[in-house]
Amino acid sequence: MNKKLTKELSNLIKGEIRFNELLSKHTSFRIGGPADVWIYPKDISDIKNILMFCNSYNIPVTTLGGGTNVLISSDKGIRGVVLNLERGLCGIKIKGERITCGTGALLSKLLKQAAREELTGLEFTAGIPGTVGGAVSMNAGTKEIRNPKSEIRNVEYTAIGDLVESVKVIDMKGNVSELGKNDLRFGYRKSNLSKYIILEVKLKLKTGSKKEINERIFKLLEHKKSTQVLDIPSAGCIFKNPDGHSSGKLIDQTGLKGLAIGDAQVSEKHANFIVNNGNASAHDVLELIKKIKSTVFEKTGIKLEEEIKIIGI
Repeated sequence: MNKKLTKELSNLIKGEIRFNELLSKHTSFRIGGPADVWIYPKDISDIKNILMFCNSYNIPVTTLGGGTNVLISSDKGIRGVVLNLERGLCGIKIKGERITCGTGALLSKLLKQAAREELTGLEFTAGIPGTVGGAVSMNAGTKEIRNPKSEIRNVEYTAIGDLVESVKVIDMKGNVSELGKNDLRFGYRKSNLSKYIILEVKLKLKTGSKKEINERIFKLLEHKKSTQVLDIPSAGCIFKNPDGHSSGKLIDQTGLKGLAIGDAQVSEKHANFIVNNGNASAHDVLELIKKIKSTVFEKTGIKLEEEIKIIGI
């Protein structure tokens, strides 16, 4: 973006603008080259102005939330504008059993506030990183835990889409609208919201026991600590679980646990995690994903589908 356009954009918005911002600083994978223009919009009007400006000059726009379930596909970064919504749209308002939440609010913060207000239904999100907007867009959830030793029973809700009453969105042309239950479609790790930027989410929970809510959260966190990779950079589970199967078990059974390409490695602890052992590149991760998919298909006939969002050029 040239200096003239940069100045024009700066005059249009109130939020912070950065240039050549390394995306590796903003993803849990710690992978990603520079974004040409990185913006923290202050409010909805900022987002609208940015989208209209970029449309008028054919500048591509990418949104990034917490960066926890994302792989930046190119080590050269992302061209155009990247919007990060963690700062300006992160308020949480609770009234009775209903919560209105900005897209940039951390899911962990939402869970804490709901528990403090003795609202149940979100416990399954314990240990899921990232923002509310990202969680709703991909319909984040936790599968039923069947290990009797964990003393955890299946919670009432296992995906956040079950709790959503409505979502305020903006399309890429700058038009704001509110989508109600009849407009929303949630499936396993997906929704019909990918063509929008989520601005605000309204959730309906239930009143519960603070003691029971906190106990359930604690047990879920303990289970995740014992089974998932939390101390090495990763993007969480790489693949969705095929019907009737566990991706982690399929990868393990085909002998891929521990396989490495460059500094990208199939985790020794959880085979559905790829970890960054220091200097993994996007190319390393993409090649490892390709190898896993082809090997699992050759040996089992099952096609794995990525759960992580791969963005960039």
